[in-house]
Amino acid sequence: MKIETKIFGEIEISEDKVVTFQNGIIGFPELKRFALLHDEERGAGAGIRFLQSLEEPGFAMPVMDPLAVKEDYDPEVDDELLASAGNITEDNLLVLVTVSIPGDLTKMSVNLQGPIIINIDEHKACQLIVENGDYPVKFPIYDILQQRKAGV
Repeated sequence: MKIETKIFGEIEISEDKVVTFQNGIIGFPELKRFALLHDEERGAGAGIRFLQSLEEPGFAMPVMDPLAVKEDYDPEVDDELLASAGNITEDNLLVLVTVSIPGDLTKMSVNLQGPIIINIDEHKACQLIVENGDYPVKFPIYDILQQRKAGV
């Protein structure tokens, strides 16, 4: 299918790249179908990717692997909260967190309290809230990314 996006222009997405959030995402329960996109020139490992809505072409949420900025990220989650993402195993699990990119890049942060869980085998996903309070909504990442870039 072809869609027109705000960030990437017109792109073609194969049906096997579509990820469905049965309950939508936090703040946007009506948005249920997404594709995970990245800058082709930098590759998927470059860090920030975009969860592009297929229902709302102007909506693309920056996301990244939380382990890239918090190596010990391992929130405890009740299995029942993961039910809408299908049968999750260690081998089919992809965890992402949303990235906030303000005008002042030094204030860039990730939301460690609201991870996105994707079952890459079944193309199902959910976003949940981690209740234990160990993970902040705004975890600063600018300095961490700069250190990584410098090879520190």
